[in-house]
Amino acid sequence: MNAKELGELRRRFRPNKNAISHVYGCYVGATKEIIAEVDQSLALLSQDDIEGCLGLLKKALSGSLGRNLIDIGFTTQQVADSEEHRLLMALRDSKLKDQAVRREFYDRIIQSVDMGEENYLILLAHDTYDVPYRSKNDELLDDSSDTVFSYIVCALCPMREGKPGLGYIPADNVLHMKTAGQLAAPPEIGFLFPAFDDRAANLYNALYYVHKPDFIHGEFIEGVFRTQPPLSAPEQKEAFESALSDALGVECSMELVQAVHEQMRERIELHKESQSPEPLTVTAKDVGGMLRECGIEEERVSAFQDYCGQRLGEDAAMDPANLIDSKRFQIKAGEITITVKPELSGQVESRVLEGRKYLLIPAGEGVEVNGLAVELEAEPAGKI
Repeated sequence: MNAKELGELRRRFRPNKNAISHVYGCYVGATKEIIAEVDQSLALLSQDDIEGCLGLLKKALSGSLGRNLIDIGFTTQQVADSEEHRLLMALRDSKLKDQAVRREFYDRIIQSVDMGEENYLILLAHDTYDVPYRSKNDELLDDSSDTVFSYIVCALCPMREGKPGLGYIPADNVLHMKTAGQLAAPPEIGFLFPAFDDRAANLYNALYYVHKPDFIHGEFIEGVFRTQPPLSAPEQKEAFESALSDALGVECSMELVQAVHEQMRERIELHKESQSPEPLTVTAKDVGGMLRECGIEEERVSAFQDYCGQRLGEDAAMDPANLIDSKRFQIKAGEITITVKPELSGQVESRVLEGRKYLLIPAGEGVEVNGLAVELEAEPAGKI
């Protein structure tokens, strides 16, 4: 999925903009018992309650592609004949109306996920979208549609004390906007199935949501989708950095890292300027090209690509924003940290003076120490 397709679906989560008639789910205790099940007709809810339900489901489609929103792929064998894919298809094809299928799904989530000591709400909805035709001018023609996209959205929302929000009242078995007590917080985990690729259903993919990119709840991915969890954004960064340092050895200089960082940053900036809806990605082969431009010998470039293949997967497409911090360039030397704007990183130089390694920063006018303007001596001060 790309950003434009994602935005098109997100806009449906408004009252009168979708075909969602019911929300389903269950309220789960910290000890993994189902306290109560939810089968709520939106027609019987107030406007605030409807907006609260839709708002939580919409949150499961929020964040950045490649960080909060992760593509989950199914193998051909899984789609042809697997328990996990059949269950997802049964949920979608029944429009969530089959209680036995819903309970099987709840049980799978409950046995898989670890939400700590918190109670949580599993929230499910089904929508049918008559996908409007998109003209050559990129306009949506609502009265022209030849594709129907049937899909489900799932959100796992911790129940917490907090601001006014959507609560669950066990005595009445109803969702309701509350001002106090246990409220449904924004989801920690969620997913869309099937994926909305090329503005049509892709049964080979799901779009998985996680609130914290550094904690992707791999146990959920393994238990529900029965596939190997991908590396989180921080894990991708660590694997990429390890590949550079291990494969290049002494050739992994500050100047080399500056050059790679700058090329990555330029790609990110150009992608933003282009306003392309397609996610920006780089492969180990792309980075290998950057290394060759910096004069790195082929043997070390191949070693880098092999290491990336082992840690990240063969021909893995990585988001550059997961690999570098495009807004700053940071250098640490022992207890000292230097942070500069990326476009100024080239002004920091490494030198060896009298046998000792130094980092040098050009100092012109306007030097400050703790906010106080100071003058730098042209020559070292003599001893007193």
